[in-house]
Amino acid sequence: MSDSFDLGEPPQPKAEAYRVLARKYRPQTFAELIGQDAMVQTLGNAIKRDRLAHAFLMTGVRGVGKTSTARLIAKALNCIGPDGQGGPTIDPCGVCEPCRAIAEGRHIDVIEMDAASHTGVDDVREIIDAARYAAVSARFKIYIVDEVHMLSKNAFNALLKTLEEPPAHVKFLFATTEVNKVPVTVLSRCQRFDLRRIPAEKLAEHFAFVSRAEGVEAEPEALGLIARAAEGSARDGLSILDQAIAHAGQEGGGVRADAVRDMLGLSDRGATRDLFALLLAGDGAGALASLRRQYDFGVDPLSVLRGLLETVHGATLVKLGAGIDAGQSVEERDALAGWASGLSFAALHRLWQLLLKAHEEVGRAALPIEACEMALLRLVHASTLPDPGELAKMLAEGRVSMAAPAAPAAAPTLAPAAEAALPDTIAALRTYLDDNGEQALASKVYFSASVVHFAAPEVVLSSARPISADLVRDLNVELKRLTGKVWKVTTADVPGAPTLREQDDADKEKRRLEILAMPVVKAAFEAFPGAELLPDELDRIIALQRSEA
Repeated sequence: MSDSFDLGEPPQPKAEAYRVLARKYRPQTFAELIGQDAMVQTLGNAIKRDRLAHAFLMTGVRGVGKTSTARLIAKALNCIGPDGQGGPTIDPCGVCEPCRAIAEGRHIDVIEMDAASHTGVDDVREIIDAARYAAVSARFKIYIVDEVHMLSKNAFNALLKTLEEPPAHVKFLFATTEVNKVPVTVLSRCQRFDLRRIPAEKLAEHFAFVSRAEGVEAEPEALGLIARAAEGSARDGLSILDQAIAHAGQEGGGVRADAVRDMLGLSDRGATRDLFALLLAGDGAGALASLRRQYDFGVDPLSVLRGLLETVHGATLVKLGAGIDAGQSVEERDALAGWASGLSFAALHRLWQLLLKAHEEVGRAALPIEACEMALLRLVHASTLPDPGELAKMLAEGRVSMAAPAAPAAAPTLAPAAEAALPDTIAALRTYLDDNGEQALASKVYFSASVVHFAAPEVVLSSARPISADLVRDLNVELKRLTGKVWKVTTADVPGAPTLREQDDADKEKRRLEILAMPVVKAAFEAFPGAELLPDELDRIIALQRSEA
């Protein structure tokens, strides 16, 4: 009888779990940290000169490398080199035990804490108590606190003293997306690094590298779309690329631009250019048909408006002579160059404001596609009108026909200083004083003289409202001197007529309403929401109307 046993097939090694691209390609050296050259240079100089701060704060939008930078700093400070004799370096070796342990998240002296789930003072007290003890095996004991702004006020206060005077073997590394929520008392104790959004062209280059490493073919335009959608975040972009690669596996072939657009619900840039051209041409029916085609393909109206905003912005940059965007196709560059040469800065600014308002309206509309259609029609209508400044100039110069407003009151006849012809109205009196060198007294009459009775040389002014006693006295004295007759200017505590200033204000308001009621002006204000008729322009138009009357 055999003593052997059949144990069956030997156990197969378990397949390694898939790691998403955002984790797989997390930077392991400062050289792999894209878009943060200024920070890397500063840290390198600090390490070389042994001028290391005891606390660092990394701030920036999501996915730009804040936590990765904190881990790299931990490596840089604790690296001992392949031979075990190295010191702090901006280029950690990645092969020594501290480097490998930190990369794998298992180093006993590098403690990571998520402040979002450890917000209380007790959590911070544990750090304070443990910080007194020396590092077990590393050069420095390092505390990495992610989303530090989530700590409570009491937790921050408990940390302050230790943060200001930590033991020599302790370093604090904080990361946050909302630095404005971190108390100033904490900020003043840290060396702060503001991590920038990563430029789209650098993201596209990085995604191309990742695609090659993954053995996936990807169109440059597709990578450019992903880079723009990432909005400066490497992690967001890699997540989108991961999804695009999975999508490509279903469709067959590599990562294509049209597939990325469908996946993200982006507006086709070619369709956006066609729509923009229709808007500039004033073709309302064609513009709405173009919008509906994109909507039927699943493109969100807000995405269409964002595409139009990007087009206006791109044309403006080209007009300014800015550098070429590597993510743009030849067709897009040619189109932008044509619009930049044909549109003024004022027109581009007007288009931007109209589209920006449309984006705001559509974002909160109960019927988004209908609101987008109405907004585009408003823009079509605006393309045939001059801008508000040019319209006001045209009105002032008489280049636009206007309905005749109500005839203004006849200007008073100025009376000479003859004995027999005295000023017969308060307006004539004010002009008489002004013409005879009494501008200050004429100004007082204009602003505060409310007439109850006027029959020169007897004048009664209302004292029902505040009036200077000097005005009555000065009028009696100066009018006698100028006319050679004795005037009797008195007051009565009864209501009087509006002052000359109040009459002018009422007349100006009446004329303003008449101007705003003109068809061409009404059309302009409907086309340019938020526009206003400036006081200086109103005065010019009123002066023109009076000269034509």
